[in-house]
Amino acid sequence: MTRLNARPIVFALSNPTSKSECTAEQAYQWSGGRALFASGSPFDPVAYDGRTFVPRQGNNSYIFPSVGLAAMATRATRVTDEMFMAAARALAGRVSQQDLDQGSLYPPLAKVRDVSAYIAAAVADVAYAQGHAAVPRPEDLLAYVTEQMYDPTYPVYAFD
Repeated sequence: MTRLNARPIVFALSNPTSKSECTAEQAYQWSGGRALFASGSPFDPVAYDGRTFVPRQGNNSYIFPSVGLAAMATRATRVTDEMFMAAARALAGRVSQQDLDQGSLYPPLAKVRDVSAYIAAAVADVAYAQGHAAVPRPEDLLAYVTEQMYDPTYPVYAFD
């Protein structure tokens, strides 16, 4: 792979982690620090050749929830291949140069809500463009889908 690709992408099958076909450390060492690594299981950062590489999880935490959010927000009558392509492109657009420089193929999960809203807006745009949305198009798709997101904040019911 390194003969053909300047930045080979390694999607290691890894569930459970103990059965991983390759670890993040192996991928970074094997590629001389050039690999972009993602797996279904979490791996710790890897120190190699004076740098720290940060593997990311490549599971369904970004694409499927975002497509679902867009479908619910637009009341889409259909989910199409083009919507999934828009989701993939939107996710790729949220990967920073810093992420790539540290060998990460995805943004950090700490940004999952913001990235998911951005992806959902891109998917919603396709739903409207293809005529699959069953609600009027809002002026600001990103704000609209963000408003539709579940907020896992719960009130505290305690007495002093």
